[in-house]
Amino acid sequence: MKNLFRLFYFTAIVFAFALAASAQTPKTSPTPPVSNTDTSKTFEVRLPVTVTDKKKKKELISGLTRGDFTVFEDGVKQEVTFFTDEKTNPPVYVGVLMDTSPSTAGKLDFSKRAAKDFIYTVTRLRKDKAAFMTFDNEVNLRQDFTDKLDLLDKAVEKVKKVGSQTALYDAVWQFSDEKLRNAPGRRVIVIITDGDDTFSRADLRDAIDIAQRTETTVFGISTKAGFLGTVPGVEAGTVKDSGDKLLTQLCEQTGGEAFFTGDMLELERAFKKISEELRSQYIITYRPANQNFDGRERKIEVRFNDKSKEKDYKIRTKASYRAVRDNLK
Repeated sequence: MKNLFRLFYFTAIVFAFALAASAQTPKTSPTPPVSNTDTSKTFEVRLPVTVTDKKKKKELISGLTRGDFTVFEDGVKQEVTFFTDEKTNPPVYVGVLMDTSPSTAGKLDFSKRAAKDFIYTVTRLRKDKAAFMTFDNEVNLRQDFTDKLDLLDKAVEKVKKVGSQTALYDAVWQFSDEKLRNAPGRRVIVIITDGDDTFSRADLRDAIDIAQRTETTVFGISTKAGFLGTVPGVEAGTVKDSGDKLLTQLCEQTGGEAFFTGDMLELERAFKKISEELRSQYIITYRPANQNFDGRERKIEVRFNDKSKEKDYKIRTKASYRAVRDNLK
């Protein structure tokens, strides 16, 4: 009888310890293998959206609301999770990328003035931040993001010589990947250039891809066109060549726009247009129904819920993105 009692007592102690261990050890499931189609973390897509009046010389349209828009991805309606307008938009982080290739030697002062004018036009004190980079056969960050205009002014003024080639796509890739990836606001690049890319390891598709992945809008200012005598080094004529068409494609595929001028007055108008556009943008964030990182290019379309608006207004945003895993804030 005594032995039976001891056996029962010992069994009870073992059972109690087992219960305690079970209570202290959280239940876990096997960790799934990491793959390109892992959906354990949802991702969202942020779209800077510009609306213009078709009849009034691209007049910017403000005052629209979240309910005015519907987002489609590959033809499927998507869930909009966040919306901001000109009153609630986050600050702008803009990188000014200036061409310092050989063809700019005769108009370097013009390009520098253009860079400074744009920075002064677009940067709102104590809110937005700007950075300055040059590109030729090398890509050089001259001034990191700051809201101090005097630092940006000094960085532009220090540019005294040109390089030997034009690495435009490399500049877009490097700035997007290194500086804009985690910028806590709207991400914008403005390229001031007069030539075609001649030296980059990256190509046009690479530049578009990294801009789309980092949710960066690209605007282009081409100083190639113009009238004789307007700007030193700018030849007469305004015909776009293949380089201008590629610049246009880079801008349009990221939701931006390209401007072609060598005239300072027209250039200032272009700067004002970009600045006003950034002020009046709508930011639409949506959660793709397809959460797989499958690497495919997905087509984006933003439409008006009220189809009658389509007669008078035009929507511009980026046209697509590639569904790859990336680290963005």
